[in-house]
Amino acid sequence: MTTSYDLSEVSREKQMGGLGRETDAREIRVVDLTDFENRRAEITEELWAAATEIGFFQLSGHGIPQDLIDEMFGATADFFALPEAVKGQYPLVKKNNAGWESLSQVRPSIGVPDQKESYQITRPHMDQLWPSETELAGFRARVLDFEERAWAVAMRVLSCFADRLGLPRDHFTAAHDPASPDYQSALRLLHYFAVPAELRGVPGRWRAGAHTDFDCLTLLFQRDGQGGLQVCPGKEMDEQEWTSITPSSSLITCNIGDMLTRWSDDLLPSNFHRVRSPGEGEYQGERYSIAYFAQADRDAVIQGPAGKYPPVTAADFLEQRVQANYRPQG
Repeated sequence: MTTSYDLSEVSREKQMGGLGRETDAREIRVVDLTDFENRRAEITEELWAAATEIGFFQLSGHGIPQDLIDEMFGATADFFALPEAVKGQYPLVKKNNAGWESLSQVRPSIGVPDQKESYQITRPHMDQLWPSETELAGFRARVLDFEERAWAVAMRVLSCFADRLGLPRDHFTAAHDPASPDYQSALRLLHYFAVPAELRGVPGRWRAGAHTDFDCLTLLFQRDGQGGLQVCPGKEMDEQEWTSITPSSSLITCNIGDMLTRWSDDLLPSNFHRVRSPGEGEYQGERYSIAYFAQADRDAVIQGPAGKYPPVTAADFLEQRVQANYRPQG
């Protein structure tokens, strides 16, 4: 398997800019976390199989009440409905991955901005970046509560991977400490713009170009009927065989990130995914999603149990990934 954190990434991402072909031959598995402690061994094996074979899976029985998920999506829509002049008061601070941005994330795979706006919440770095209570009453409290719940689900899954890798059960939890000033996991609220009438049905368009995630584990909350997310496992990279992941308001879609690939000595693959533009006859309106990126604290040391790669701090690892993906090309 080609490792997803190889420092020749720009050329690999550009490879993925083609349309490719779609296939429904592979299964995106649903893993039920119900009665987690009593079923831990069974759940661990199911998660491991899904993660190592596809790198993507979905969670049911995750414990986040549906009404809270629905309310969080309502808060997300309310934030993005604010005038741009208001959102512009809370601009993205790139070094801290916190704040609002719009039409600014350019993937090497397609070379044009993703057709979206987003608002990143990274706990230690939110000073002066929250909307006021006058602008959005209760928003801050709701977002922080939801982020904490997402963290708990992510740590449950990561504890299973720790078990399977022969690491202490709390190995990854200790490296994702919300109370630490070095905490850099992030909750990202996402708003993909409706497709303009003149561009509907135009082939080869994406709302977000092909990429891998830099973190350990991504939890993605979606809405029924608002599709577009597709995955291409590494072994199909050359052929670009893309599988669509059916969105669900009740399931959490998860994928492995580059950081966990390295931490697992390449046993857990981080695979390419994208958000394609809807096709003829599909929903063409706005698409909302919420992603939680479980990303180890800046001072956490990443090294797999077999020592395949030298130790590196999470801060240095992420810097390498950013440079590999976004450095200027001559």
